[in-house]
Amino acid sequence: MIILPAIDIKDGNCVRLFKGKFETVHTVAQSPEDAALRWKTEGADFLHIVDLDGSLQKRPVNTSHIKNIIESTGLSVEVGGGIRCDADVEMYLSLGVTRVILGSAAISDYPFVKRMLKNYPENTAIGIDAENGYVSVDGWTDTSDIYFCDLAKQVRDEGAKYIIFTDISKDGTLSGASIERLIELQHAVPDINIIASGGIRDISDIKALAEEGFYGAICGKSLYEGTLSLREALQC
Repeated sequence: MIILPAIDIKDGNCVRLFKGKFETVHTVAQSPEDAALRWKTEGADFLHIVDLDGSLQKRPVNTSHIKNIIESTGLSVEVGGGIRCDADVEMYLSLGVTRVILGSAAISDYPFVKRMLKNYPENTAIGIDAENGYVSVDGWTDTSDIYFCDLAKQVRDEGAKYIIFTDISKDGTLSGASIERLIELQHAVPDINIIASGGIRDISDIKALAEEGFYGAICGKSLYEGTLSLREALQC
């Protein structure tokens, strides 16, 4: 299982949110670049970056910071937030991004998502963020009537290889990973690489996710607040 430190960018700052609520934003590092270098120093191979401004504006915004991170660290990077068209995907891939994350677009522009899964199957991840089991969109400001497992099956049938699942009720809470939802997802699409996100607190969560055979775990607040050591998680 891979461990992906999270870097969320808002107004050029590295921040964290509580349950995705923008009014709870607080800075957790001097800059996104500093955070990336810290996680590289501690052994990370892969970073999870979210352009929060992009999520709200429905277009890439913090591309300069993402470019700087790739160039300064040489790490693999997956990026989400505001990616809505072919040109956005191609721009990020040209910068050296390993995987682009398509979330809201899976609801608002499914033909685009189908096209990216066909053209860039190894470089496209589907981000499924759910509240009470139903998919949220547009920076978690709106909730659809689509059940998260139904969307997972739909994109699986289009060739999706990676799904990043976030239980919004857990995100930023340090209340533990959403194991039950994740296992439900794993049973629905057993042939997809699932990356767990939201609620991870400490090494016990990492062990539990690894034992269930998940492909990856995204760790944010736990790393910034010190309830989880990245070195320990990587060793585990």
